[in-house]
Amino acid sequence: MSSSDGTADAVSALAPDIGTGTCAAPAGDGIAEGADRSADWSPDQEDTLDLRLPDELLALFETEQPRSDDTDTDTVTGTDPDPNPDADSGTGHGRRQQSWGDTTAPASSLTPADGGLLDGVAEWGPITTPVGAFQLVPVCVERDLPLVCRWMNDPAVSAFWELAGPQNVTEDHLRSQLADDGRSVPCLGVLEGAPMSYWEIYRADLDPLARHYPARPHDTGIHLLIGAVTHRGRGLGSTLLRAVADLVLDRRSACVRVVAEPDLRNIPSVTAFLNAGFRFSAEVDLPAKRAALMIRDRALSDLL
Repeated sequence: MSSSDGTADAVSALAPDIGTGTCAAPAGDGIAEGADRSADWSPDQEDTLDLRLPDELLALFETEQPRSDDTDTDTVTGTDPDPNPDADSGTGHGRRQQSWGDTTAPASSLTPADGGLLDGVAEWGPITTPVGAFQLVPVCVERDLPLVCRWMNDPAVSAFWELAGPQNVTEDHLRSQLADDGRSVPCLGVLEGAPMSYWEIYRADLDPLARHYPARPHDTGIHLLIGAVTHRGRGLGSTLLRAVADLVLDRRSACVRVVAEPDLRNIPSVTAFLNAGFRFSAEVDLPAKRAALMIRDRALSDLL
């Protein structure tokens, strides 16, 4: 799963740009990864592996297929949004104008199979944030590919996501997630009705990442990238990361931790997570990068 994330004041992350198409759906933002560093782990009980495997994980052992995106490279481009996002944020594309608050789009092979593994991301609905109404809208390839591809070709994003190139590069990445079993849901982040970021919400305990850290059942991961340059560098990344982490913990009662693995070199992204209430847990060596494992604990939510 490719990921890159950015900070509240200068973050570079995985973000989709909304393009043309016929699906009606909402939008989101992205982050990074690492590898096994068991010697670096503290005996702190918060990082102790729960050895009781969830039923869905046991079931997956029988049908598990290697994922084409076994490496993560996310980047968050953190910034405070302009209340009136420019055209680069995209408000409607394709053969007809799209309403990004509309989550009633008909099911199709081009929308994510978000079953029970993530408790229906598409149904989470909008939330109120300090920067306006925000909603995660599952990606529709027909509609969103041009926008996401444009974001992926931004040098600040491609440095960590490594998905620059023609549309088929981005399309392959999106389709590999949409064709999966619902362990990852790619979304556009829609702020005040305009798509401005790309997100991937995923089951970290069922992801290849779980091979590299002491995963717990229902750990939920976040990858994020801010799309439009005008939205970067002003703290927006931290604000939205905090809001989405709260949203995950609110909508997923079985989840006790939200995790992320930004590239260790992406200082703005790591800073954005810290500012959003995540704690630095360890350095991990992932297949495509050395990452900072960031954790947001449900038990500490009331204190943040």
